[in-house]
Order: sequence, then C-alpha cells, then structure tokens
Amino acid sequence: MTDPDRLLPPAAALASAARLLEAQGFTIVARNERGDSLYLARPGHDATLRLSNHARRPRQRRSHPEVVTSLVVATPKRPSQLKVMIAAALRDFAARASKAADMQPPTQE
Repeated sequence: MTDPDRLLPPAAALASAARLLEAQGFTIVARNERGDSLYLARPGHDATLRLSNHARRPRQRRSHPEVVTSLVVATPKRPSQLKVMIAAALRDFAARASKAADMQPPTQE
C-alpha cells in the first residue's frame, strides 16, 4: 500500500482535515472542552464549519445557529476520502452561509 492510500485513524484524519480546511482559508475560531470538535470560519464571516468526530445533537443545533455545516470524521479515512468529504462540506458551507447571510435583517446606520 502506498503512502497516499494509508488509512488514517480518526484523530489523525481530523487533524489532516483541519489542515486542509486552513489551506482553504479557514481559521480555527473555537474548540470544545474535550477537544474533539473544532469550529472554523473564514475571516470576516460569522458562519462556521464544525469539524468533529461525532454528529451534533438537536440542542447543540439550537444553541449554535452560526454553525452552518458539519464535517464528521468518526471512522478511519484515506486522504483521498477526506478530500472528497471536504469538497462536499465546502459546497454545503458556501450554500448555507450565503442563505444565512440573506436571512439577516439589514443593519441600521
């Protein structure tokens, strides 16, 4: 098996996904207490992308509306699989962040 085909354990896959998202212009803006969830945003934007090893619960969805999409890496992944997952998350993020921005009331100056 060649190096690009290696299976990454979830923790290594999460770290790799975070690096790939940072290469796409995202920065880590928060992390949960256990360290298994990262929240990433693009500079100047309120919308965040959640990177985690588990899905969000309904209460988390209600209390964090700024999270417009999640990328969950709960099982071992190959680097090529991560790239496909990240591409899908970026498409979701762009669509949902745009929709969320359209729903914001205009600011009064």
